[in-house]
Amino acid sequence: MATKLIQEKTIEQWKSDYPVLQEVADINEVFWANPHYGEKANPILLKAENITEAAERLVRFAPYIAEVFPETAETNGIIESPLIKIPSMQRHLEKKYEVEIKGSLLLKCDSHLPISGSIKARGGIYEVLKHAEELAIQAGMLAYTDDYTILDSDTFKSFFSQYSIAVGSTGNLGLSIGIMSAQLGFKATVHMSADAKTWKKELLREKGVTVIEYESDYSKAVEEGRKQAGEYPNCHFIDDENSKDLFLGYAVAGSRLKQQLDEMGIIVDAEHPLFVYLPCGVGGGPGGITFGLKKEFGENVHCFFAEPTHSPCFLIGQATGLQDQISVQDLGLDNRTDADGLAVGRASGFVGKTIGHMLSGCYTIEDERLYSLLRDAADNGNIFLEPSAVAGFYGPVQLFRQPAGQDYLQKNKLQHVAENGYHIVWATGGSMVPKDIMEAYYQKG
Repeated sequence: MATKLIQEKTIEQWKSDYPVLQEVADINEVFWANPHYGEKANPILLKAENITEAAERLVRFAPYIAEVFPETAETNGIIESPLIKIPSMQRHLEKKYEVEIKGSLLLKCDSHLPISGSIKARGGIYEVLKHAEELAIQAGMLAYTDDYTILDSDTFKSFFSQYSIAVGSTGNLGLSIGIMSAQLGFKATVHMSADAKTWKKELLREKGVTVIEYESDYSKAVEEGRKQAGEYPNCHFIDDENSKDLFLGYAVAGSRLKQQLDEMGIIVDAEHPLFVYLPCGVGGGPGGITFGLKKEFGENVHCFFAEPTHSPCFLIGQATGLQDQISVQDLGLDNRTDADGLAVGRASGFVGKTIGHMLSGCYTIEDERLYSLLRDAADNGNIFLEPSAVAGFYGPVQLFRQPAGQDYLQKNKLQHVAENGYHIVWATGGSMVPKDIMEAYYQKG
């Protein structure tokens, strides 16, 4: 059998050029600092004003959201999550891993975002709303100046029912898009990979969403969804790998986090650096948030992506520069992990190219450790998250414990200011996990 070549090189040659790949192939936990961090980027089509437009759109929809999802009434229809200090979890991590985490540890609770209980409530819901707005405006049924609560009517539901929305997902993105699409009146179809949890599929079906299941992984679900959607002129396919709208929905988190930090009296500058740890699947969510954070805080924010040891697609795409031209399967990995939202074998090339120079680094974490951290978060803060959502907790531990982390701090002149810094663990999902399943996760931990 002929040896597979990637860009005219064998995998063994790639491993020789980038030794981290051998560690990854051996399923070891790694911490990789990005050597291209801070370099001049390729010209980017997306700008700060695109994020502003997205934020304004979400404000226009807020009265409608508040009306149809009463759980958002308190925030007047703005879908946002709390930012909390977690000193007891910080002390626990320091003791458990015998490491000093310099600075203060906080948790960004996207696990408790209203409507769909995960980070995907940002990008997924945003793209559905944008599509609905464009259709209604083109049809002459809506103006930007209208009170958008008029969307909650039989007239609009009947109008949107002529159109369908489709997406490929490992779970949480499908939930956010399915729930929002069905609420507006769209016909919604979610193509689910084998890793998707049964309760997520059942919840979508309860909401009237069509769920198509696949035996294979995320990439196949996306490919099939894209193909089927292409056969119907009135179907809008939300492309997790390439969508600029999804990306911008996530990016709005940057200005909102800035506002939350201001309200808490937390300053981010050269003397008070911000470190953010984001669980990563295909890259859209953490990539969009990184883009938004960089627009707000520039070089004073440092973003690290967390991936399972069996599915580190973003790390290998960045380390080699190959982006979506290399998969975890090319390294002999099986892309199987209990962290369903992170079970992605091939990264988004669009996201990789857009934020590659903004990314401080990536690290991997084994499933057993995810369950251990899940239990720790419950015991040391009464915080209940799904396995993929706790991956961020391992970031500050590895940053201060690994030689590559120490090198990063030194190279970026952060060693003497780290103690004034802040570490935000981005908790990406968990509040909608059924109680019996969450209890099983806890017991496993």
